[in-house]
Amino acid sequence: MIDSSLSSLGAKVVVAASSDENHPPENITDGNTSTFWMSTGMFPQEFIIRFAESTQISAVTVDSYNVKHLKIEKNTSPNASQFESVTEQEFKHTEGHLQSNTILLNGSDATHLRFIITSGYDHFVSVHRVSVQNVQT
Repeated sequence: MIDSSLSSLGAKVVVAASSDENHPPENITDGNTSTFWMSTGMFPQEFIIRFAESTQISAVTVDSYNVKHLKIEKNTSPNASQFESVTEQEFKHTEGHLQSNTILLNGSDATHLRFIITSGYDHFVSVHRVSVQNVQT
């Protein structure tokens, strides 16, 4: 099993619904839970991660704060369009520490993953890290 920071795989955040100059979207892929992307309020919030090449993923782990409901979609085309739903998850509220949720994707093949945060436990949410497991390219 490989557990990798997305930046080490050449993955990048190519779209983010909001951005704060002190907490930019690229912090999601740096593998460090001390850095993070913060939404600027209101829902839904989303970000899209593009892999360097088509990647088979068995699971993703999302380290976040105040996220209540998350949808994950994927696509297999070179462009970030025509996504299909993969899963939806309700996260438990964790006061004072990060939420760490591993979400099974059952070997989904993807060039892009879209994460849509439809609601939060507060007006602002943060995503500290997204990592992938069982990556095969």
